[in-house]
Amino acid sequence: MKNRKIPLRTCIITKERLPKKELLRIVRTPDKEVVVDETGKINGRGAYIKKDISILDKIKNSNILEQRLECSINDNLYEEIKKVIEK
Repeated sequence: MKNRKIPLRTCIITKERLPKKELLRIVRTPDKEVVVDETGKINGRGAYIKKDISILDKIKNSNILEQRLECSINDNLYEEIKKVIEK
């Protein structure tokens, strides 16, 4: 029986390569809307972050998510990310 390949992605803050299930995808859709993608299938430019509250604080302070998605991000998105991480 073949072993399935586990997809790895890189966290934009820690630069760790982790399995896709351990990361959270944030997407800028073609309509310039930024959303949390829990399914990993929404079309658009995506960035992965580690599911950790301490990482969320670093993202807010560094503006790296805005740079990667090439758009501005409001505080409501950070609250939504926090809720998803705490699930």
